[in-house]
Amino acid sequence: MPGRMKKSTKKFEKNHLKDVIERRKEFAKVKQRQQVKEKRKARNAGDRAQNAEDSDNESPQQRRKQDAFAEMNVDDFFAGGFDIPDAAPAKGKKAKKTAVTPKIGKRKRSEDGGDDNSSASGSGEEEAESQSEDDAASETSSANDMEMHKDQLEALKEKDPEFYKYLKENDAELLDFGDHGDLAEVDELSEAEEEGPAKKKKKAKAEDEDMEEVDNKLTMADIKKWRKSMEEQYSMRALRQIVLAFRAAAYVNEAEAPEQKYTISDPDVYHQVLITALNVVPKVLTHHLPVKETASGKVRVQMDSKKFKTLTPLIKSHTTSVHQLLGNLSDASTLKLTLSSIEPMLPYLLQFRKLLKVVVRTVVSIWSDSSTNEATRITAFLLMRRLMVIGDSGIREAVLKATYEGVVKGSRNTTVHTLPGVNLMKNSAAEIWGIDQNVSYTAGFSFIRQLAMHLRSSITNPSKDSYKTIYNWQYVHSLDFWSRVLSQHCDGLAEAKAGKASALRPLIYPVVQITIGAMRLIPTAQYFPLRFQLVRSILRISRSTGTYIPLGSVLLEVLTSAEMRKPPKSSTLKQLDFQTAIRAPKSYLRTRIYQEGVGEQVAELLSEFFVLWTKHVAFPELSLPIVVMLKRWLKEAGSRNTGNKNTKLNQQILLLVQKVEQNSRWIEEKRSKVNFSPKDRAEVETFLKDVDWEVTPLGAFVKTQRKLREERAAVLEQGRREEEERRKRGGDDDDEIMEDLASGSDGEGSEEEVEDESEDDEDEDDE
Repeated sequence: MPGRMKKSTKKFEKNHLKDVIERRKEFAKVKQRQQVKEKRKARNAGDRAQNAEDSDNESPQQRRKQDAFAEMNVDDFFAGGFDIPDAAPAKGKKAKKTAVTPKIGKRKRSEDGGDDNSSASGSGEEEAESQSEDDAASETSSANDMEMHKDQLEALKEKDPEFYKYLKENDAELLDFGDHGDLAEVDELSEAEEEGPAKKKKKAKAEDEDMEEVDNKLTMADIKKWRKSMEEQYSMRALRQIVLAFRAAAYVNEAEAPEQKYTISDPDVYHQVLITALNVVPKVLTHHLPVKETASGKVRVQMDSKKFKTLTPLIKSHTTSVHQLLGNLSDASTLKLTLSSIEPMLPYLLQFRKLLKVVVRTVVSIWSDSSTNEATRITAFLLMRRLMVIGDSGIREAVLKATYEGVVKGSRNTTVHTLPGVNLMKNSAAEIWGIDQNVSYTAGFSFIRQLAMHLRSSITNPSKDSYKTIYNWQYVHSLDFWSRVLSQHCDGLAEAKAGKASALRPLIYPVVQITIGAMRLIPTAQYFPLRFQLVRSILRISRSTGTYIPLGSVLLEVLTSAEMRKPPKSSTLKQLDFQTAIRAPKSYLRTRIYQEGVGEQVAELLSEFFVLWTKHVAFPELSLPIVVMLKRWLKEAGSRNTGNKNTKLNQQILLLVQKVEQNSRWIEEKRSKVNFSPKDRAEVETFLKDVDWEVTPLGAFVKTQRKLREERAAVLEQGRREEEERRKRGGDDDDEIMEDLASGSDGEGSEEEVEDESEDDEDEDDE
């Protein structure tokens, strides 16, 4: 067809177009800087020619006075006591600053090049001079840019001091525009701090020069020497070298990595560099830049100090290397150590929001990865929690959003193997969302609104695949996550401890409405497992917050469906695991194993719903409509002609009805002895307050049922583990056999492949 885009073009746009555009933009910027550099170089050459003409017009006496320093060597200069030749003696720091004039060195070079040197040495000096001109041009360019930037900031400071103060507190990268150039500034600060005899200084300087001149291949002796200096003297020189070595180690496996100062070829040296950088660098930074923490958890660092500005490029370089390392590590212990090393760096990174957000996204990806072991995920969680405590509202909002995105991303695939990790992720994220409830309410409302919009779109614009945006594990886990957040932070005990109602309590209503709407979107028997998942989420909210949420009708709809009223057919299928399923395969429909499993879930959830109000004074009135409907269903299901002919299922529902009626009679007996009316709210709330729910007739029944389910789940889990070990041993034997025969595969596919095939078959089914 004319005008139709080729498949290769679409693939290029999807995978490479963005990177190509970014590279072209970067190339354009580099080209523009080169053009500016050439123009400034030409202008500087003209200025030097003018200076040369002026110097030719000067008298020999004037030239001799100006070249007095050029004829001195270093020893003569220091022996002279800093006296200025042919000038009145000056005192103080001001005199020392005016003593050295940068123009003198240039005139010496031009004179020597014209008189004393041969053509060979002259060509060498011309190269050195051209190199110095390039350096001067680049320095002039950066200096002019910095001057212009500082002038703009000074104007902003005078025009809008409040905004300038905000930038200073929240975006130090902008105000420190010209102070992050090179790690060499650390050496300068270190030289200023290390006081000692002149011989020791010269010796240290000579050692540094020797270290720069030798081969850049790192050895174990270098690492040990630097570590000793950092641990004993908190040396900044050694700190700089370790940061450079760590940067080389972080990019050691990158094909397109920038050129590094050091190279690492020994695995032991590589390991020692990582251990030293991760353990010692934060300690040295804490020594030079102490962090003060208030009682409320806020941290303060002196950002106005020269040390902070000088160490800023080192902090950024080290953090960037840590971030690079996190993306390449596979060893669990090293990954955990790397995450732990970030925590003491967080107070310094609060000023660099862009870098911090990149690190947060990487930490969240590790925390939400199901393949990461539990200890490492907990370490990542503690890192995010620490950042929530010390960060401001902007950083907290960024952490909350990244955390929620991690929950959604990490819950895409849910199996019996990944479910514990998903629950760990949801519980830990729920704790983070309660640290600053005002920020959590704002961010949470926007995410809950997105869930509502997806649900509304599926209802108002029905299509063959519109339900798939709702009926998937990510949507189910999102609603379950919000139920955990609300149940944890809107709990009556937590609110009493805080002395006020939770700021998240207004979110209960929208979450419940969305959950009920989602479970009723497709009321077919195939999606009964999804309905049970969402009912458990609502029960959690109702149990913790004390909010009455009518769930009887939602569960009665399941019992009155054709799946539960008609006689089932026998099958040899294994029992469906409702904990790890949101959709029943088509082969399970109308089978006895599925009907009994659904009936067991309905009986369990109805009992859990009733037990929440087992001590309430209005329990008889609350349970009466549901009991009437259940008795009517039992009458129809027990019919010889039109019944479901499933005695096990009917007995479960009948037992539940009997326990509910028994509890109603017990409540009526207790409330017959009180003398308050329903309008006395305080008395109603304290009715049977001192009685444990386990001693009620329904409570004792539910407690027993929970214990039986836990024992059955433990037996099933043990059997599953034994089966996995047996399969693993059998798989090893099969591998040995296949190696003897030839390459190939055994008849059984992997568990993941079977799941993928079943998912494909399910997607092809029509609703």
